[in-house]
Amino acid sequence: MLDNCTIEERWNAVDKLVERWLQERQLVIVQFCALSGVHELNQDDDPSSMRLQNFCQLLVDYMSAGHFEVYYEVIREAEAFQDGSVNLAKGLMPEITLTTKISMDFNDLYTSGKGDLGHLSSSLSKLGENLAARFELEDQLINTMHESHREQVA
Repeated sequence: MLDNCTIEERWNAVDKLVERWLQERQLVIVQFCALSGVHELNQDDDPSSMRLQNFCQLLVDYMSAGHFEVYYEVIREAEAFQDGSVNLAKGLMPEITLTTKISMDFNDLYTSGKGDLGHLSSSLSKLGENLAARFELEDQLINTMHESHREQVA
C-alpha cells in the first residue's frame, strides 16, 4: 500500500489508518456496552438478536482490519525507521492473536445460532476481559511502533 513514499508520507498515512481504526474500536466498545446492558435475549427477540449480530459483525471487521491492515502497516513503518521498535511486535503479536481467537470463538458461537442466549451475560463478561487485554496490547504496539515516531516526522 505504501511502497513508494517517503518516511514522512508513510507515517502520515499510517496515522490516518490508525485513527480510523481507533474510531472503529470506539464503536465496538459502545456496542459492547449496549449489548451488555441487555439482560434477557431470546431467539424471538429480533431487535436484541439483530443487536448481537451487528456487534459480532463489527467485532469481526475490527479484528480483520487490525490483522490485515493496521498491524502490517505499523510494522512496516517501524521497519522504515530502523530504531528497533519493530522487535516489540515479536512479543505482542502472539498475544494479540490469542485474543483474536477468543473473540472469533465468541462470534462463531453466537452468529451460528448455537450460542445459548441464557449464557450470553457470562460470555460477554469473558469477551470484555479479552477485549480489554487486547486493547492494552494494541495500544502498546501503536505507542511504541507509531506514536514514538511523531516528533521525528514533525
